[in-house]
Amino acid sequence: MNTRDVSGIGMTSQRTRERLVQRLCDQGVQDLSVLEVMRNAPRHLFLDEAMAHRAYEDTALPIGYQQTLSQPLTVARMTEILLAAGPRKNVLEIGTGSGFQTYVLSRLVDQVFSVERIKPLLLKAKQRLRSLKVWNASCKHGDGMLGWADKGPYDGILVAAAGDTIPQALLDQLADGGRLVMPVGSEKQALHLVVREGGEFIHEVLESVYFVPLLPGAVR
Repeated sequence: MNTRDVSGIGMTSQRTRERLVQRLCDQGVQDLSVLEVMRNAPRHLFLDEAMAHRAYEDTALPIGYQQTLSQPLTVARMTEILLAAGPRKNVLEIGTGSGFQTYVLSRLVDQVFSVERIKPLLLKAKQRLRSLKVWNASCKHGDGMLGWADKGPYDGILVAAAGDTIPQALLDQLADGGRLVMPVGSEKQALHLVVREGGEFIHEVLESVYFVPLLPGAVR
């Protein structure tokens, strides 16, 4: 992958990205490190070529298999919330999808472990991350509701799909002082923040969101 591919041209150019970042600022994203990553992240490379010209619109976009690449505002907000109490070293992501959220996290934390239930999506995401020389993200095919216990505990968990409840396995893998950010609900969804304090889990309901459902099992 060459420099021009990453920097983009026309509708994927740096000027287009700057407009997106301004919209994120206007909508309340304040973390400068998150904004800087969003400014430089080549979102167009995480979409099929036919959709790349829409990469810097502030909207969710299809990536196949009835999954979506989350709206940039949602990616930025969830990342900002995860990092609000300070740096996170060991982060679990549930729902690799296209790999874009994985990429954003990899620029802001020490290590990312990401689980994707749909194998063809996972293979594409791993290829994209390798081509962008992302070496601090590990991805595996599996049931996201089970987490990735071998690599935990995690001081941050980000879930990119909505469940009716937060899986107990994910709460169990959250380190003391860790933060979990996840959409919860079916028809009406809201972003939840869970902070672990010893044996207690402090829940806070944040803004309304819309995500694909969190499903059990793994698909080949």
